[in-house]
Formats: sequence, C-alpha cells, structure tokens
Amino acid sequence: MEVSPEEAGLCGCAQFIAVRREREKLRRGQVVDSSQEYAFYVTSLTKPEADAPALAAALRGHWDACENGAHYRRDVTLGEDASRIAGRTGAHVMATLRNLVLGLFELQKERGQTAAAYLPEWRRELTFSLACKLIKGG
Repeated sequence: MEVSPEEAGLCGCAQFIAVRREREKLRRGQVVDSSQEYAFYVTSLTKPEADAPALAAALRGHWDACENGAHYRRDVTLGEDASRIAGRTGAHVMATLRNLVLGLFELQKERGQTAAAYLPEWRRELTFSLACKLIKGG
C-alpha cells in the first residue's frame, strides 16, 4: 500500500518507507517463536532518484554492513554472545572495552603500525603496555 509522507503526517519528506520484518527463533532447527514488526523510514530522495527496490537495497546494505562489520567481530572474534555477564553495568563496561579493542586495532592498521591482517592475530600480540601506549596516543 502506498502512502504519501503528508498522509502519514511527515511533511517535507520525499518518501516514507515501511518495512515489515519477520523473525523466527530457532532451537535445534525448529521454530520455537516468531514475531513481526514494522520499521519506518523517511528519505529526502524522490521516487525518480530512488524507487522501492533501490531503497530496499540501501536498507539491506546498511544492516548488512552493521552485521558484517563491528557486530560480527564483537560476536565471533571477541565472544560477546558467549559472555555470561548479566548485569547492565557490567555488560555496558564490557561492550565499551570491546569497542576500544576494535578501535585500537583499526587505529594501528590505519597507521601501518601492525603487520596483523585480522583482529585475532593482532589480539594475540596485544599487551597491556601496548594498549596503554595506543590509548595515550603513541
């Protein structure tokens, strides 16, 4: 169903996009729970500039980059999903430290200060004194 931004109360936007997301929670290959939600987006791009398939591709590309970027590295390389920290404060602190590790790795790569191509390799070389030096700007 097509709705104009004005009809949705979003004057000044060129397009209003509603995306239906379906989620299935699996356990041992069987669906144990499912849900649907709608996400709403607005854009200043007009239909000639970006039609529905182009907008869908842009949204998929954004979330794909998130999933395959820091999210994947935090989950797989740094074991975030396996963490047993349940308290909100502790989980926040650990997320901050994981982000710091990712940032330090990217900083060293950008400066050409490491031969490590991937985070696990670099992490094995990282020492506390090196981390402190990097944080101080060295």
